[in-house]
Amino acid sequence: MIRALAALFLTLLAAGPALAQSQREALPIPRFVTLRSEEVNLRAGPGVRYPVEWVFVRRQMPVEILQEFENWRRIRDVDGTEGWVHQSMLTGRRAVIVQGQMRDLHRRAEAESPVIARVEPGVIGALLECKDAWCRIETGGFRGWLARDQVWGVYSNETVK
Repeated sequence: MIRALAALFLTLLAAGPALAQSQREALPIPRFVTLRSEEVNLRAGPGVRYPVEWVFVRRQMPVEILQEFENWRRIRDVDGTEGWVHQSMLTGRRAVIVQGQMRDLHRRAEAESPVIARVEPGVIGALLECKDAWCRIETGGFRGWLARDQVWGVYSNETVK
């Protein structure tokens, strides 16, 4: 009896991680995330044996996950640069990068709404929400709305709450 219980316990203990893995909900690919650190190595392949091809130096910069392999993620940045990073260097927090030219940050999600700040291209903002053609961001101590097509880091049909 004790042997049978011990065998059952060991079987459940060994199966535990596999069960947890199978019960985990798979996240969609592609998806946007942000860089966790000020310095993130972009590698040629999914592992530390692959050479570092680029080093990102902007914490909270949005990147797009294109592929997953074990603990490695193939990502793409706003300029189209692609490579592999360890999952520990990414966070699920969302951010966007302002694109194009100087942009007006509006008080409400309306083009006629008062402008509360002007935002330069390349500025990173925390993504707070998106609805319809507008996204609410926070950057430089300001919270406001930008047209969705003025930022990179959110899909055109994505709702963010």
